[in-house]
Amino acid sequence: MASSGAGVGSTVYVAGAGPVGLAAAASAHLLGAAVVIVGDLHAERLARARSFGCETVDVSQGSVEEQIAQILGDPEVNAAVDAVGFEARAHGPNAQEAPATVLNSLMGITRAGGALGIPGLYVTEDPGGIDQDAKSGTLKVRLGLGWAKSHRFTTGQCPVMQYHRGQMMAILHDRVKIAKAVNATVIDDAPQGYAEFDQGASRKYVLNPHGALDGLQPA
Repeated sequence: MASSGAGVGSTVYVAGAGPVGLAAAASAHLLGAAVVIVGDLHAERLARARSFGCETVDVSQGSVEEQIAQILGDPEVNAAVDAVGFEARAHGPNAQEAPATVLNSLMGITRAGGALGIPGLYVTEDPGGIDQDAKSGTLKVRLGLGWAKSHRFTTGQCPVMQYHRGQMMAILHDRVKIAKAVNATVIDDAPQGYAEFDQGASRKYVLNPHGALDGLQPA
């Protein structure tokens, strides 16, 4: 989250309220953000974000900029997080894949000199992509807009070993309740978890096929 520009007094928008987005929102609070706004189209996920102090935007209900302006009095934020990735879709009854839509939206709502953190997954190959460009991971990103606004972009897999001790200490000393934020849910049946997640369930599934976690409560 620090690489996205989140910090003391900052305003942050997180696109996507799955486990990654919810964890990013909780991290922004830990870093001292003044306002954290989470955008999604699933009511259950948005309710989960509100449960630990986030503002929310239902992206199916009109312009994200206008909804952010209603919250902040300003349509732009200091920092933005793409927790959706290339599987993003347009809205509406005939919605199709739109793999660059989140990145382009975030450049529009991030103020000049701001930063974008991109933990959402992007791939070099997607055989099921909507067109030949998408199949090769070549997306129609408005780089000119990001350049004109002097944005900083940080992407790629998280360097877990760099952060895990600090995160562990924050959890152990009750500075962040990450299991509550992501609604950690222990299950025995992996297919059940995948099916529920595909329907927009607001949970981070922890597999427990052999009962090793029985009796434990997530922190």
